[in-house]
Amino acid sequence: MGTCIILSRSGEPFRDRVEAGRLLGEELEGRNLPRAVVLGIPRGGVIVAREVARAIGADLDVLIARKLGAPGNPELAIGAVAENGRIFIDKRLALMVGADDAYVEREKEEQLQEIARRAERYREVRPKVALAERPVIVTDDGVATGATVQAALRAVRQEAPTRVILALPVGPEDSLRRLAEEADEVLCLRVPAFFAAVGQFYQRFTQTADEELLEILEEEANRTRGER
Repeated sequence: MGTCIILSRSGEPFRDRVEAGRLLGEELEGRNLPRAVVLGIPRGGVIVAREVARAIGADLDVLIARKLGAPGNPELAIGAVAENGRIFIDKRLALMVGADDAYVEREKEEQLQEIARRAERYREVRPKVALAERPVIVTDDGVATGATVQAALRAVRQEAPTRVILALPVGPEDSLRRLAEEADEVLCLRVPAFFAAVGQFYQRFTQTADEELLEILEEEANRTRGER
């Protein structure tokens, strides 16, 4: 189990994802993370990841994962699946909401189709970055249940990085402690006593469009080409 570092119990909201990413980057600056890769979970997590990557001089890429919604309630995550097919299921919750094996399989296939659609579009702009033998920082704009991040972390592990750090602006302590079982370290800026949803901790929490994400990836692709 990895360490879990909680920097504040504050419930003060961030101005936006850019501010959250900059503050995370400040916390990670000065660490010995040569050749690091920062992975943002689309879409909002990529804005956070860009700021972190800029702060520590790391490469930037996306880590595509999708939650598996409960029957009749797609916003309730009973699990998640990552780009490489790695799946996480909360079996207790799945049983409670009546999600049997057949339902989970159908939901997984549906989300994998969406992942494939996004991956085709994203990877055309920014080819996937190899993670083997490199430190990896996974980030998002926050976690609630942590199901999507859990599947994403398991997918990253399969690529044999030297170290996996999960860096987040905000999240509930129980989810963070559970995610620490999947990472070498979890770092979270703010862990408030009362947590309902990630969006309550942002003054501006608008939906991130694919066009904005693609602009970020194109900017990173151009930057890395210029360094060669």
